[in-house]
Order: sequence, then structure tokens, then C-alpha cells
Amino acid sequence: MVERTPLVLLAAGGTGGHLFPAEALAEALRRRGIEVDLATDERATRYGHDFPARQTHVIPSATIRGRDPVSLVRTAGTLASGAMKALMMLRRVRPVAVVGFGGYPTLPPLLAATLRRIPTVIHDANAVMGRANRMLSSRVTAIATSFPGVVARDGALSAKATVTGNPLRPMVLAAAAQPYAAPDTGGQFRLLITGGSQGARVMADIVPGAIERLAPALRARLMVVQQARGEDETRVRDAYARLGVNAEVAPFFADLPARIAASHLIVSRSGASTVAELAAIGRPSVLVPLPGALDQDQLANANVLAKAGGAIVLKQDDFIPERLADEIAAFAADAAKLAAMASAAKSAGVLDAADRLADLVLRVANVIPAAR
Repeated sequence: MVERTPLVLLAAGGTGGHLFPAEALAEALRRRGIEVDLATDERATRYGHDFPARQTHVIPSATIRGRDPVSLVRTAGTLASGAMKALMMLRRVRPVAVVGFGGYPTLPPLLAATLRRIPTVIHDANAVMGRANRMLSSRVTAIATSFPGVVARDGALSAKATVTGNPLRPMVLAAAAQPYAAPDTGGQFRLLITGGSQGARVMADIVPGAIERLAPALRARLMVVQQARGEDETRVRDAYARLGVNAEVAPFFADLPARIAASHLIVSRSGASTVAELAAIGRPSVLVPLPGALDQDQLANANVLAKAGGAIVLKQDDFIPERLADEIAAFAADAAKLAAMASAAKSAGVLDAADRLADLVLRVANVIPAAR
């Protein structure tokens, strides 16, 4: 009888912040001779079409968007439908473990796995545990975190927690091998603007106005790469054309890690994957956490990098064209400060997080991997 290759099911919502670390783990598991399937939602078609999985399973899910009875019943019905579909899928694919990466699309596969007594792991990329992971945390076999102390206040959760860091895709590791080159006095100054995998309108609203306020000599030095949502792309591109600024604007950059590595300064939201990539690659940044989040996870993420000395943090109320123009001008005039921040950011990076998480998953699954 031919021995079946072990299979691990990864469950990740269809945004870059969830899919990118799942992709990194998938590569690490495949190097160990483990098959990988992906359970996700329909949004994954944008970011997950090249996901290194044997098969992708689209599982119904829903986010809790309202507390009124109708919304809650509708959400509960969708999650229950997803759990039933996940139960049938698990019976068919028979994974040795199920690993969730946060977000409500992970709830049905992980809940189904706990019902079938399949070993389970959740990974939380943020400095504050997300709501979906909190709902699952008491039921799963093991918890992996990107930062120390995420579950320190709960003894039961802390006992099954391991700090692995946030898994990084191969293209991030390749970018991390490139040393930081500080800008030359009077030379080109490369500025990258990104709002995470889904973009951020505030960057389109604020950054062109900040660049307009820069001295003409500095504007002439700029090479701007800016991610803008599709509905904002034209107005951002037109603003830079009017200013005579060399700029590339697009809704999404598939090669973003390489663009981070090529930049002198990054202005960005502070999602977990973004912060992990800035740290691993080692680039200075101005971070603008998403306001209004219940868990303030982006603020916590940004503060980790700021505490290391690799970033400055601007709350969105302070993120105005005048303030950003002052910060860009000060950075452009101080190459030594940029280089020091790049080194400090690099000191906070964890390059082997995918392997650490893969080791944890296989221990939980009681699987002896093939030699790497």
C-alpha cells in the first residue's frame, strides 16, 4: 500500500495580510515534503491566484458588520453554512493539521477541524490578537504569534503559545538581502507610498498635497511610487503630472517587496505584513495606523517598529500635507538618519518565521518531515 503524503490545510481570508504569511508557510511546508491546500473566500482571486497550493477550497463566510438581530442572524447562517461545507471538505481531503491566519473566513474551517478533532494552529500576525482568532483561541491546539506577549495575560493561552514571527514570502527574503543605500546629496530620492494590499484613500488625499509643498529642488529629486485605489488612480497620477514629479501610480504592485528594497523612505499604513516586511528588508518609514479599529492593532504594530527606532508614527489626525512635507524634507536632508533608521528596522526583522511556524505545525500534527 502506497503511503499517503501528509496534507496541511491553510485557512486564510482573501487579503494580502492573511494570504502572504500563509503563502510563506505553504512554501516552507512544501520544502519538507508536505502537501498544502488552501481554504479561503472569494476575494482571494486577486491575491491568491498563484498561491502554492494543491487545491483551493472557497468556503462561505461573513464578517460581523452589525449588531442588529437581522445582521447577526444572517452572519450566523453564513458561518454555519461555511462550517458544514468545511466539514464535508475535511472529510474528503483528510488533513493532518489545519492552520488559520485570522479573519472571519478562517472560522468555518477551524471550527470544523476542532469538531473533527484535527490538530489546529492559529497564527496572529498583529501585536494585538484579532477577534476571529480570539474566538478560536480556547479551542485550538496551539497558538503562534508574531510578537511576544500577545496572550501573556491569559495563562491558559500563554501555555500553548509560541512566538514565531510573521512568515515572509520568498520575494521578501530576496529583497531583505539587498543592503540599504542612503540617498546621495542632491541625488534621486525614492519615495514609496502604500496603503496595504487594499490601498488607502487617505494616501491619495494627503501625499500629493504634501509633495506640492516641497521645495522645487527637492521635488525635482523625487521618484514616487504610489499605490492608489482604482477610483483614486487618475487624480493621483494627474496631480503628479501637474507638479512635474516623476511618479508611477497603480492600484497594486505584485513586486512590492522589491520596490520597498529600492526605496529610501516608505509612507504606509501599518498592517502586520507591511510592518514585518519593512523590518525584514530594513527600510525607514512613516507609518499611519488605520484609525477607528476596535483593537487598534495597526497602532500596536507601528509602535513595535517605532520603539526599535525604524519608523515614526503619525496618527491620522496629524497626517496632513504640511506635516508630511516637513517630515519628507527633513529625511531627504539627513541621509545618516535614514541609514540609522534602516539599520534599526532591520534589527526588528525575523527572517526565519516561516520555518519556525512550519516546525510548530508539524510538531502539533505529529508528522516527521522529509529532509529539507
